[in-house]
Amino acid sequence: MNTQTAVAAPAHGQVRDFMQHRLERALRERVRYRYVRPRVLREGESFRIQSPCCSRNVDPNGGMIDIALLVPLAAMAGATASDRPRQRWSLCARNHLRKSWESKYESGQLDELLDFLCIDHERQFWP
Repeated sequence: MNTQTAVAAPAHGQVRDFMQHRLERALRERVRYRYVRPRVLREGESFRIQSPCCSRNVDPNGGMIDIALLVPLAAMAGATASDRPRQRWSLCARNHLRKSWESKYESGQLDELLDFLCIDHERQFWP
């Protein structure tokens, strides 16, 4: 009789849930507009972040606006697991005039990108 128990790898959905909670936790520690509650939404493999428009610069009524998109960059095609680089991410800001996303930063360090988003000295994400 086999007494060893197989340990299952976490399901893809569990990893996505963990990532969403990590983003939500980081956003609670942000510098700009600390009194509003942004939303983290999943879009496929990406995460879109919305927030009430406190400045009224984009939405005069203060409604929810897109502020950031965190996109995983594709791994090298045809590479084996040992050849693949670590996951890289692109942090995009919403250009509300053009109604498009613009990549601002890329990094393999998710914490680095979250710092750019949460501190936002240049007001690229929290207009």
